[in-house]
Amino acid sequence: MRASLVKLAESISKSPLKLTEASAMLYPPLPLYRRLLRGHRNLLPYMRSLGDEYVKAEFRRHKEVTNPVYIMGFLSQWKSYLDQLPSDSKVPFAGKKLDATAFEKMSKEQLGQLYELMHTAKDVWKPVQTGEEQEEKP
Repeated sequence: MRASLVKLAESISKSPLKLTEASAMLYPPLPLYRRLLRGHRNLLPYMRSLGDEYVKAEFRRHKEVTNPVYIMGFLSQWKSYLDQLPSDSKVPFAGKKLDATAFEKMSKEQLGQLYELMHTAKDVWKPVQTGEEQEEKP
């Protein structure tokens, strides 16, 4: 048997895992990153591309962070986002409103990023006009 399978078998606890505990567990950064990108596969193509680019940019931006408290907050927020993603492509992603307390806790830099994300998302939802439609408008 391969050494990795032995390690995997040793890491599994003998007691049954409770769903709430499993959901609360954090993933290391690289597995979390991979799961997020896999979770985006169930989204519509334009939502997937926007989500993939945002995840990649955020993980690149936080690659050199060394503060453990900040890292735990970063990983826990991405884990909660991962839990909200649909596991089936037949279920549409509905998103959710931003909590007012989370909004109040944001730094100026985070608010700026949120503002940029809002404008990027609005650009995605704008209907593309053909040449004929543009000529008809005065």
